[in-house]
Amino acid sequence: MKEGIHPKYHDICFVDLSSGFKFVTRSCANTKETIKIDDGRELPLYKLDTSSESHPFYTGTQKSLDTMGGRVERFRNRFGKKAAK
Repeated sequence: MKEGIHPKYHDICFVDLSSGFKFVTRSCANTKETIKIDDGRELPLYKLDTSSESHPFYTGTQKSLDTMGGRVERFRNRFGKKAAK
């Protein structure tokens, strides 16, 4: 690899603020805060609003629009009963 052109790729701790879920992965993200994790390492901290632990799609709490009539059915209810001009 060519020196000096690649970003710093390092371990970083991501924390889901809504559930408190933490996971460590490698990233190029820049952060100003650090956190000490369970194994004693101090890693940069990146705060997330949503992760797979709190997102409705992954937790199974997402509501499906198809169960509420669907798009076609709503269109027919809205415009199907009007007389042609």
